[in-house]
Amino acid sequence: MATNNSFSAESASNQIVNWLKQYALDAKSSGFVVGISGGIDSAVTSSLCALTGLDVLCVTMPIHQAESHVSRAYEHIKHLQNRFPNVQHSEANLTPLFDAFQTQLPSSSDSDKLQLTLANTRARMRMTTLYYFAGIHGRLVAGTGNKIEDFGVGFYTKYGDGGVDLSPIADLLKSEVFALGAHLGVVESILNAAPTDGLFGDDRTDEEQLGASYNELEWAMTAIEMQFSSAHFTSRQQEVMAIYQRLHKANQHKMNPIPVCHIKR
Repeated sequence: MATNNSFSAESASNQIVNWLKQYALDAKSSGFVVGISGGIDSAVTSSLCALTGLDVLCVTMPIHQAESHVSRAYEHIKHLQNRFPNVQHSEANLTPLFDAFQTQLPSSSDSDKLQLTLANTRARMRMTTLYYFAGIHGRLVAGTGNKIEDFGVGFYTKYGDGGVDLSPIADLLKSEVFALGAHLGVVESILNAAPTDGLFGDDRTDEEQLGASYNELEWAMTAIEMQFSSAHFTSRQQEVMAIYQRLHKANQHKMNPIPVCHIKR
């Protein structure tokens, strides 16, 4: 169910790099801050930022992180620094802060809600940390969300990884992000890793959380845009379409502007 199009990684790279550089110049910013997770989205985003020639601060923010995520993040940053003199690295170990945060708040008897709430708390702590670095260095926080996550199924944390200054890869499908990563020379360990949000302190994948692969969800997004007839869907395609539509509807509160009560005067 993978999508297929005439995507040009070279063209996309050139467009995004030029857009990033112009945006930063217009904002009178010295460069960018990017949170590095060890996944493909942050690797591609930081690589594109580095290509602008402006300063790029890659920030690692472990919170009880799986060792595989941490090692991939370090490998990517080292690889990037070997290629680009404008790339710096800072680490903020947020584990003690996260642990202290939990001790100051009531727990919950609903373990599923508690686990999800704490996962989102991790993302929001990281957002705050990125804006701290951006503030002291006069830089912009570059988002790492892609099209299927940001506008398809809403697979991100509101005011967490959704809290950014600009989103350079948000018009790219996940498959296109991987293609762009290969074009940009992202390390093989990241190109071959199963996508994961890393918010639960284990190796659970995005597919396990979503119930469908990114290729399948891209197919569903395309099927809706192209108005494909459901009469020809296989049983798995029907299942994927139901997953996509459920998530798209449930996460509208992330994708739509904040509701405002307009007063009649």
